[in-house]
Amino acid sequence: MKPQHLSELRETHKAWIDELGNLLIEVFHYLALFVIGASIVWSAVMAFAGMITNGNATIGDILLLFIYLELGAMVGIYFQTNAMPVRCLIFIAITALSRLLIADIQAHHQAGMGILFISGSILLLGLSTLVIAISKNKS
Repeated sequence: MKPQHLSELRETHKAWIDELGNLLIEVFHYLALFVIGASIVWSAVMAFAGMITNGNATIGDILLLFIYLELGAMVGIYFQTNAMPVRCLIFIAITALSRLLIADIQAHHQAGMGILFISGSILLLGLSTLVIAISKNKS
């Protein structure tokens, strides 16, 4: 065998292995997205079933459903674009902090430093979405 023929054979095998590796990564990627999506749906259904069992829904319960909705939207956007929507993560964090703020106020019925810290965090997250939007428009 000529050395050139071995080199061509090696390149052919390497290309085939690279294609197989890329296919396996893509399959794992889609499988993971489906598992995450199914987990979000299952969690939302269980939270809703808990609300039905309790006979009412609090504002915290409703905000929890919004968190599930935003997580589902984030998975959908990632599924379609293969890009992580950072602003969705920030919106989820804002919603989670709002839920925490409401729960804190309902539990303690008084103003405290915790309310100030959570409100400041929400403000910083809101400003970060503004920075992301401005930087996205400039590019």
